Amino acid sequence: MKGVAPFLGVGAALRRQALRSAWNVLSKPSSDELGEAARLLMAEECREFHYAAYDLIDCYRECADDYFLDAHVTDLITTKPWWDTVDGLVTAAVSPLCWRYDADWLIDEWSESGDRWLIRAGIGHQRGWKADTDVSRVLELCDRHWEDREFFVAKAIGWAMRDLARLEPDVVRGFLDAHGSSNLVAIREAERGLGTTP
Repeated sequence: MKGVAPFLGVGAALRRQALRSAWNVLSKPSSDELGEAARLLMAEECREFHYAAYDLIDCYRECADDYFLDAHVTDLITTKPWWDTVDGLVTAAVSPLCWRYDADWLIDEWSESGDRWLIRAGIGHQRGWKADTDVSRVLELCDRHWEDREFFVAKAIGWAMRDLARLEPDVVRGFLDAHGSSNLVAIREAERGLGTTP
């Protein structure tokens, strides 16, 4: 990650405490104000500002409208991307906003973009949905990228399969059986969810 952006050296707990104190006095932003503020943070040089971008969205997520993902998050994901900010944006924005709004068209667009980070975000777009997870939709995305050997895409598939294994273990076993051993990174993660890998 040090090759992506320099660090100030501020730990996560201290950063979040300082941000909460600063944001407590602010009025609620509009959706576009939230997106623009996150973009300004992401444009800063040091990584802690990039983390603050998704922390800000997480804090004011209820202000984000149904255009927010397309209008802002697509660009935020691809600005100085690495797994840390991409996964942070998935948790803070992509998953909760996809649950709130119909964004299937955007997930398909990301999935077909050829950009590993957008693909990763698309595969993880239902992270944390638990019983509300659309299992067939997640499996469709995993199937679409199964032959992709890019490490971060394969890892995203494995994590999605691992989450599905808690809900539908037999479906995940069937998926793995049908897809063979061509994606070892994804298989290893999925099997952890099934309890078959230490």
